[in-house]
Amino acid sequence: MKDQPADNFTLRARREGGGTPRLNDWGADSDYGTLRSVLLGPVENYRWLKTSSVSKKTLRRGVEFDPDIAKKQHAEMVSAYESAGVEVHTHVPDPELPYQVYARDSSVMTPYGAIITHMSQYWRRGENFRAIETYQSLGIPIYDFVTAGTFEGGDFNVIEPGCVLIGWEGEEGRTMEQGARQVASWMEAEGWEVKLADIDPFYVHIDLMVVMLAPKLAAVCTDCTDPEIVDWLRSKKIEIVEVPFQETIALGCNVVALGQDRVLLPEGSKTLKEKLKALGFTIYDPDLSMITQGGGGVHCMCQSLIRDPG
Repeated sequence: MKDQPADNFTLRARREGGGTPRLNDWGADSDYGTLRSVLLGPVENYRWLKTSSVSKKTLRRGVEFDPDIAKKQHAEMVSAYESAGVEVHTHVPDPELPYQVYARDSSVMTPYGAIITHMSQYWRRGENFRAIETYQSLGIPIYDFVTAGTFEGGDFNVIEPGCVLIGWEGEEGRTMEQGARQVASWMEAEGWEVKLADIDPFYVHIDLMVVMLAPKLAAVCTDCTDPEIVDWLRSKKIEIVEVPFQETIALGCNVVALGQDRVLLPEGSKTLKEKLKALGFTIYDPDLSMITQGGGGVHCMCQSLIRDPG
């Protein structure tokens, strides 16, 4: 088969055994290189469902969802990205997909193309199809499709170029071990180091407790992250900025590195905000409480499309 230009849309760019060409115009090899282009989900159809411990508690306590406030907060988040010089793309809204706003989970961006995931909850599975349409419209190749079990993008956590932390929660959670191992095998074939993390389903995804902020700097909730993972991060000379458990459960550790010592985080992430300010970071902190009470934070709401090399 003749080599095709790396950025031509295709439904399966992955080469068996590795050696898949890197994209020319799209892709991300870290979660902290300067963010140039981002994919967000639409907020128009958002409403809270019993998807996680966070949203279940919100609904159990009788909190009233206000779609107008959610739209306003989402617009403030978009404005924050744009003020940081980030080009924003958004999935086309589908009225049957109330959690489409969380664009992290239906796909994973790699240097080789987008992985289309396999969502766990039935009301989210249609997000995968809309994601394929988005990548086709942008001309971004699909790397491959997860077929060996459920797998969601919040469990694909790039620690540094060529190294990824993949979470899995078993059959009671969002990502099954089978799906995690399938994705791990692909990345290992491309020459990446992969660390698998078996996490409690209570925490939903690995990016609730571990998120990269800059080269060799990570936000971590050490109260709920397996000590083995913390030790593994430290063995890589990664400095850890600790986030308290209560703020982590409120999505305070689920943040987005914009590159150049800039971070987008929710207004309620008080401790991390103050620690990063002390380190000289520029902070973008829109109020996202009407959205985060549904179970996902600012990191859950985005998928990097273009980042500068990490």
